[in-house]
Amino acid sequence: MKYLSTRGNAYAEKSYSAITKGLADDGGLFLPGEIPELDIEEVCAENLSYTDLAHVVLKAYLSDYGEDTLKECIKGAYSKSFNNKKVTPIVKLDNQNYVLELWHGPTAAFKDVALQLLPHLIVEGKKKLGLDEETLILVATSGDTGKAALEGFKDVKGTSVLCFYPKDGVAPLQEIQMNTQQGENVHVVSVEGNFDDTQTGVKNIFSDSANIEKLRQMGKAFSSANSINFGRLCPQIVYYFSAYCQLVLAGEIAIGEQIDVVVPTGNFGNILAGWYAKKMGVPIGKLICASNKNNILTEFLSSGTYDANRELHKTVSPSMDILISSNLERLLFEALGRNALETKSLMEQLKKEGRYSLEADAQNRIRMDFEGGYASEDDTMKAIKEVWDKYNYLVDTHTAVAFSVSEKTPSNGNKRILVSTANPYKFPGSVLRALGIEADADDFKNIEALENFTDTKAPRSISALKQAKTRHNMTAAKDKMAEAMYKVLKK
Repeated sequence: MKYLSTRGNAYAEKSYSAITKGLADDGGLFLPGEIPELDIEEVCAENLSYTDLAHVVLKAYLSDYGEDTLKECIKGAYSKSFNNKKVTPIVKLDNQNYVLELWHGPTAAFKDVALQLLPHLIVEGKKKLGLDEETLILVATSGDTGKAALEGFKDVKGTSVLCFYPKDGVAPLQEIQMNTQQGENVHVVSVEGNFDDTQTGVKNIFSDSANIEKLRQMGKAFSSANSINFGRLCPQIVYYFSAYCQLVLAGEIAIGEQIDVVVPTGNFGNILAGWYAKKMGVPIGKLICASNKNNILTEFLSSGTYDANRELHKTVSPSMDILISSNLERLLFEALGRNALETKSLMEQLKKEGRYSLEADAQNRIRMDFEGGYASEDDTMKAIKEVWDKYNYLVDTHTAVAFSVSEKTPSNGNKRILVSTANPYKFPGSVLRALGIEADADDFKNIEALENFTDTKAPRSISALKQAKTRHNMTAAKDKMAEAMYKVLKK
């Protein structure tokens, strides 16, 4: 399948070219030339394992890898790394509401689903392209992507990883996860700025021809583990198929019956994967975009104007503290009738002016599939307690945003899947406070208190951090990220 750039001046003839490169040369995002369709009745009827289902869905996008190679990549990603045989299990709360748990991987966050697979895809893509230079994976993270990328690419031959994160802009345990990461090829740098500064800095490094040439002379080439890389996005499509089939096979819905999906999101990748699943044949009615106090996406879906000229709020759901939602560019491209020139113009306007507006036709195309809502800090904390009291089910601060927004969004009769993006033990202090318990400054004491109060257990990957040693402690100014990169590489 041929891959296009959202900005029109770059193409990749093969999927492995797009994934290995990560970002198009014109600064746009790669996406498939067409969206394949699958028969959901046939898919669900086969009662496939997650790995087999992933192969069915992903070969529609990644057939260039070859059947056997793709199967081996998928097997390597999911056969041992997840602590639930369903990988992304569905939990029933009541007859209308279900939770899709995406946090059973090694870092206890939904990014694992893609970032356990992406290293295999890049390594195999390099082989097919005949590339022998080292691939430098650049990552900007608001919390979860960084650790998942570091873990996924740890000691993968022919790659190195450099993760940038906003200092004081991630949760304490997220920072510990990154700064204690093992692996000879992994590097972590905190940035004096917010996530948007960090993400912009990484994109600027990517798009600077001088950096590209300097790295080439060092025997290295860039790629990305952020969801600007379609290789990050397409594995996430699979769990929407899985969720639907789980409900069908459990007798909770009839085949063909529509469901709605509520997704807490800041960078728009997770919910966009749901949109791809819908276009491929999963009977999804509405994709409900759940935002935190930084409700820029909610306002955009309502008004058609994207305006990033505002203060970025630090919230109890830090992975969503984002004002520049990178993946929205792919949806704009589709809503504009795949008009790359118009998409490029809007992205340039966003960069220069911090805002853009869509014409009515494009707005209406987006609203056919999406609606939005947001949760305040109080709403988020109340939702954690309400879900615990009502269902004896523990949620993190991001999943709580989805619950709060779902409660505020009128029902159209469809059953709802609420997407749970992180294990609650990644944010133990906030969860404790929401439950009415005083939290300690030490999150490991909070973990113990949360375990005792709820009679649940923290994942081993979280509790083991107490004994982990800090290995990374470099900090860079937001305008000195490239210099920090070269300093790391010289080491």
